[in-house]
Amino acid sequence: MAALRRLLADFTGRYGVGVTVYVAVALFIWVVLLIILPQLAMIETSFRHNLPPDAVGGPTDVLTLSNYRYFLFGNGEAVNTLDLGVLAKTVLASVFVTLLDIVLCYPIAYILAHSATGLAARLMVIGLIVPFWVNEILRAFAFRVIFGSTGLVNGVGMSLGLWDTPVDFIRADVALYSGLTYTYILLMIFPIYNAVEALDRSQIEAARDMGASWLRVHWRIVLPAAKPGIASGATMVFMLTAGALAAPQILGGPSSLWFTQLVYQWFNEAGNWPRGAAYAAILLVTCLGFVLLMMRLFRVNIGAIGR
Repeated sequence: MAALRRLLADFTGRYGVGVTVYVAVALFIWVVLLIILPQLAMIETSFRHNLPPDAVGGPTDVLTLSNYRYFLFGNGEAVNTLDLGVLAKTVLASVFVTLLDIVLCYPIAYILAHSATGLAARLMVIGLIVPFWVNEILRAFAFRVIFGSTGLVNGVGMSLGLWDTPVDFIRADVALYSGLTYTYILLMIFPIYNAVEALDRSQIEAARDMGASWLRVHWRIVLPAAKPGIASGATMVFMLTAGALAAPQILGGPSSLWFTQLVYQWFNEAGNWPRGAAYAAILLVTCLGFVLLMMRLFRVNIGAIGR
């Protein structure tokens, strides 16, 4: 509390009482009203029975673990391998998309921070930002067209003789992973860029003058500086990929099922809000647990990610 009071006093002295009150109210609305309370309501709903409106608040409206038990065992005693498998696939696919984004965005962020200057840097930024003026759903449909049987990828591949008949990239989930990788690419580039930009260029030049290869320079100098940015970008990309709905709905193949689609089905198609809330809570806890585990494994704290 003492640290918080010092922070508030410093902020008030720097920006004035009006700005401080505005920021405090905005943070309260954002964090408490729009994040914490809805999550608590969802968790509380997940422990309820799916009752008709006239039975809510009655003697049968009691707390229950049946919704979580259904996730684990379905309607019987056997393990619910379908839903558990969908959750595992969603987490692994989100990890794969996150790793793809890291591999693609690290060199772009480094070039943007230390190599591109003037017009080249501005063109790179414009080229990264302008495509995202298009709605996410429209971009997903664009990827479906590009990877379709008569799309650009199949057309180029067949014209070059790489394959004779159209490849079903939709069923193979290539379109889905490509679309998700592209959707969150900016959330990976700019955190890495912010971290790498602060790196003193003279350290890289000194290492090069001493004969270090580019691989060694990046491994020993650039990557440690970029680590907080990579952790921040990876956290955002992983969480948003695991929680994506539009892209899996549009780009997923017939046998592909994202865990968010199960949540959507329970809420909207089955009309079972308590079970949908339980599935949403399971996804939230799983993703948070995975992120905290990775932070501990790679020795990155929340303060480094916040910077």
